[in-house]
Amino acid sequence: MSNDTQRPTAVITGAASGFGLEASRIAAGRGMNVVMADVQQAALDKAVPEIEAIARTHGAAVLPFRIDVAKAAEFEALGAATLARFGAPSFFFNNAGVGAGGLIWEHTLKDWEWVVGVNLMGVAHGVRVFTPMMLAAAEADPAFVGHIVNTASMAGLLNAPNMGVYNVTKHAVVAMSETLFQDLALVTGQVHAHVLCPYFVPTGIHQSERNRPAEFQETVQPTRSQLIAQAMSDQAVTRGKLTAAQVAQFVFDAMDANRFYVFSHPHALAGVQTRLEDIVTLRNPTDPFHAKPEIGQHLRAQLRDGKAGV
Repeated sequence: MSNDTQRPTAVITGAASGFGLEASRIAAGRGMNVVMADVQQAALDKAVPEIEAIARTHGAAVLPFRIDVAKAAEFEALGAATLARFGAPSFFFNNAGVGAGGLIWEHTLKDWEWVVGVNLMGVAHGVRVFTPMMLAAAEADPAFVGHIVNTASMAGLLNAPNMGVYNVTKHAVVAMSETLFQDLALVTGQVHAHVLCPYFVPTGIHQSERNRPAEFQETVQPTRSQLIAQAMSDQAVTRGKLTAAQVAQFVFDAMDANRFYVFSHPHALAGVQTRLEDIVTLRNPTDPFHAKPEIGQHLRAQLRDGKAGV
């Protein structure tokens, strides 16, 4: 058996930027082989030499892999390439995702197909491909320990307005991750699930349109609500104080502690508590802007008065 297959391996989607790139740096620094998967070939080509240099100092290796996570066959090819080169990974970061906003009825069919394909089916493909591989490794080796981390969002626990398709997919990822946690507990004590729910962090997700495949490109102009959502996302993401590197470290800390939920901004859980209280008390959903009514008033005025600027 080669040295490459004797050391732990990290498989990371969305590895060329944001949380994925920072997780690649940490994994390589820990002496792990790193499979860097991303849809952006140019960004991958730029990022790989740095991660290779870090990995090389520990005797580890890097395997770059261009992938559209929405495509099942490409994910299956990623799994096969990983298994052939390194064996089963001990860390799978199901991290690739895209953002889209606007009033929920204004999302086009292409919007739904693109965002659901990446954010939901991409995560499902990863779970389907890598979980059996890790379970097989656990069965073959009592010392094997594996971790699967799915990137959701605080939008998977809350339902902010004007973010419909994104909210829907991220809620689904939380549900998938919680179910994966429970299902794994039925069959093994060696493979563990986690869910990352970040808030606004400067990662580049607000520029997701750059990666929209040709088959999902729109021929219609963005609606007023979509323009407003884009401007609000640009502002919120770029002004985030917490860095992607800090959030990536939170992921490794959670794995080390075998902690399922990974939050970047624990204060945002106050909104989750309010939502749960709405549900259990049969109360109508609370105004998400109740603490800062001026923001809600401004958004309503923009949508009702036809002003798209922020």
